[in-house]
Amino acid sequence: MYYTTMTSPFGEIALKGTEHGLTALAFQQGDAAINLSELTHKPEIFTETIEQLTQYFDGKRTAFSLKLAPQGTKFQQQVWQALCQIPYGETVSYAWLAENINNPKAVRAVGSANGKNPIALIIPCHRVIGANNKLTGYAGGLTLKAQLLSFEGAKFTP
Repeated sequence: MYYTTMTSPFGEIALKGTEHGLTALAFQQGDAAINLSELTHKPEIFTETIEQLTQYFDGKRTAFSLKLAPQGTKFQQQVWQALCQIPYGETVSYAWLAENINNPKAVRAVGSANGKNPIALIIPCHRVIGANNKLTGYAGGLTLKAQLLSFEGAKFTP
């Protein structure tokens, strides 16, 4: 397993993965920081990821096309795939997400899977907010979530 880090306008980002794809992206100041101590630093594995993230932060990219390899249950994978369908600059509720995976009663489970998303930003879990349009939990913290949504021009109630 390899890693590298990059600086973003929102703080240091750690990337973790293999030759087969990105397995994790975390803002290191949040609760989901990646422990890099047992990983091998190999920045060349992440060249395309860094390039696309840089384009995103420069306002030149609104969607990512990267090899992703998040590890999770079948249900989590289903939720994470649905997250990737949320367009840049838009937000949805947990109920919308549950309906989108054809499991409208699984709102709480969807929220849990959303919270376990290992590839922040690229799998855009920050675009899921409460049904009342207010911000709800985010591993990077609500301040970071608000900054990301504002950066994308999304509408929400702070």
